[in-house]
Amino acid sequence: MIVYDLVCTAAHRFEAWFGSSGDYDDQQQRGLLECPICGSAQVAKAVMAPAVPAKSNRKGDTQSLANDDPMARLLMLQRAFEASSDYVGDRFAAEARAIHDAGETRSIHGEATAAEVKALREDGISLLPLPFRPRARSDA
Repeated sequence: MIVYDLVCTAAHRFEAWFGSSGDYDDQQQRGLLECPICGSAQVAKAVMAPAVPAKSNRKGDTQSLANDDPMARLLMLQRAFEASSDYVGDRFAAEARAIHDAGETRSIHGEATAAEVKALREDGISLLPLPFRPRARSDA
């Protein structure tokens, strides 16, 4: 099972459970998703922060720091995202297209031009801009 936060065009945010990310994609393409608040069929995934438990061997209370400081929360989100996805640099558009065409489910991050982003979206390939600049693994 996978849970997504979804949002409609009226900015109603709600949670939905799916058997897999493919189930979400299938239901979205078939127009089966709708907002439980207003009934809008224009529903998309909302930006979500992954639930990453703090390691017990770290000094200090990183959880309380993240709750108090928005920048610390963003840094924790960035680190968790980068740890769970592959950095592909300026090959982002080609890699995203290859993953989509192969029917794979894999998280990647990198850079793309505005034209590449537009072409990917026109071809039905889901992508989101990051709220931070991605770092290559060697920059970490």
